Amino acid sequence: MGKAKVTISDVARAAGVSSSAVSYALNDKPGVSSETREKVLRVAETMGWKPNSAAKALSDANTRSIGLVLSMNPEVFAVESYAMALIAGLGAELEKRDYSLLLRIVPDTSSALRIHRNWIASGSVDAALVTNVEIGDPRIELYKEHPESPVLVIADLSVTKGLPTLSSDEAHGARQIVDCLHELGHRHIARIAGPERFAHTFVRDRIFNEETVALGMRYDCLHSDYTPEQGGECTSRLLSFPDSPTAIVYDNDVMAIEGMRVASEQGLSVPDDISIVSWDDSFMCTVTTPSITALWRDIPRLGSSAVPMLFKQIDGEKVSNATESPYELMVRDSVAPPPPWTVSEQGR
Repeated sequence: MGKAKVTISDVARAAGVSSSAVSYALNDKPGVSSETREKVLRVAETMGWKPNSAAKALSDANTRSIGLVLSMNPEVFAVESYAMALIAGLGAELEKRDYSLLLRIVPDTSSALRIHRNWIASGSVDAALVTNVEIGDPRIELYKEHPESPVLVIADLSVTKGLPTLSSDEAHGARQIVDCLHELGHRHIARIAGPERFAHTFVRDRIFNEETVALGMRYDCLHSDYTPEQGGECTSRLLSFPDSPTAIVYDNDVMAIEGMRVASEQGLSVPDDISIVSWDDSFMCTVTTPSITALWRDIPRLGSSAVPMLFKQIDGEKVSNATESPYELMVRDSVAPPPPWTVSEQGR
């Protein structure tokens, strides 16, 4: 005789809580503490609990929703263009299919992991999207353990461990920036990067190091939390040294704009005294004075292209990995050759 299906009552006994508490926890409803919710989800996962198929059938089997948990600082979400452009692309494509986007914004990966566990256990969404992947991200391992749960990861292939992936050519983007600044004559550049824990930050760090070494350039790097405030603080630190860089690259648009303001406050002219580059292009980069050189990519298209990859999995089909459209460096007024008096110093 086969193994009996694990029930909510079984989970309740193993966790030492009531059946109603288990129901609240598995369905992400109020009524239990966060500690109890975590305990129930952990026990349910260990026991191999799955939502009752008959009950799910009563709710049309499909939830007609895709889940996205953004693990990011709310202050960054409020001002940065990337997340909103991605959501715009996702939402427009999902609407064509009469699907909803279930969006959660949390401060850290552990909170995101809890939500993904709940979605898998309760079947609250038909598929999930994972972004901002960290090195050793537990969400990757979670979905590796649950191949029955459709998921798409937006990240570098090196960290997704075989899960369906939509990736970006980060190396090509980094090389475009370094090569442009080198051709203009810069020999000492700096970058204000995102958090070191993110896989895409690690990839960019590695390529910037490799490319600047290959071209005989000096390269400094400071890591930030993507907020304008830290972008400004890091800019001040870089400019405080007597041998400061002649160009600074920022990992998002809002840090680049704040960096340009800080440089101006210190009496530096952009681009005559220092060049500024943003990794992500946005409308804001085009309306500042001077306009900011930036890497452009079609982020709404990235969002919309993720949807058919998710639906293939929902329909039980195997999906191949894909790469988003390539970056294109939009050279604007914020870059120029370095000041003449720095050329000999850079060559030392």
